[in-house]
Amino acid sequence: MLIDTSVWLDLAKDRRGQRWIVPMRGFSHQRKLNLLVPQLVIDEFDRNRPRVEATVTARVRERFQLLRHDLHEYGGDGYRVWLEEMTHHIPLLSALTLQNFHEIGELLDNGYRLEPTSLDYERVVKRGLDKRAPLHLQKNSVADALLIEMYATARRQGDPENEYCFVTSNHQDFSTPNGDRREPHPDLAELFDQRKSSYFYGIDGLNEALEGYFGDEFIEEADETESLHRDPRTLTEILEAENEFYNVISHERKIISAEREAAARGESVPPDVAKRLAASTRALQERYGADNVGPWDDWGWGFVHGKLSALRWALGSDWDFLDT
Repeated sequence: MLIDTSVWLDLAKDRRGQRWIVPMRGFSHQRKLNLLVPQLVIDEFDRNRPRVEATVTARVRERFQLLRHDLHEYGGDGYRVWLEEMTHHIPLLSALTLQNFHEIGELLDNGYRLEPTSLDYERVVKRGLDKRAPLHLQKNSVADALLIEMYATARRQGDPENEYCFVTSNHQDFSTPNGDRREPHPDLAELFDQRKSSYFYGIDGLNEALEGYFGDEFIEEADETESLHRDPRTLTEILEAENEFYNVISHERKIISAEREAAARGESVPPDVAKRLAASTRALQERYGADNVGPWDDWGWGFVHGKLSALRWALGSDWDFLDT
């Protein structure tokens, strides 16, 4: 499968991009899918990546700024609380979207590198002289012409039993003019017999190609990937969880401290202290559930401390800050 830079960039910008990125990574590792990657695709992706990343980030920021303006103008105190939540939430959503760029970069780096041959260059020149697609327009499409010639060479030199596909969203250079973009330009039709070599357009075409070849295996993997997608926790959720673990750990430490002090005196915990601790235990059990309040064994004790440390780190504290 040779995927044009235009489709890789579309995938990178798509919040659902993981639906296709994750299965392709898995199939590649299993050697069920061979991604054909010319160096010019890597170069184009890297050259356009900062611009597209900035566009994605700016789009999220602009939408948030417009919303913030409207809420300040027309919203009450309740909306302002929600706005504080979104101030924390939006950068995380933007970061998750930018994750696609990193993972696509890895797919490209790990793909099968195609190198242009002297015959590829000769055929590009011939296309230009004949004004055949993708050199049929008044623009510089030499890189696109080289791309399609490298695909043609890979197909000719590859195992005749393999199935090949070319995926692009550059309809001006590759698709039939003023017609169905899912069909290749007539000048390129000879490269795609729809049996061992197929032409696909855009992300929908990529989905069609993967579903057509891998069937239920791709559908199940894609659906599972999408179902595992979770938006990041809100600031309120993180604060509530941190407060819960602070309360239960602090309470258990008070019990341990009271028992140690009594043991040092050779006595039991004073009845009034024991009564207060028992009442506090019941209150915490009613609030958080009996299973979420101590006492814990050594493993459980360390586990709840680890949760508190992680939550505090997310809120800006240093790792291992466990004071109560």
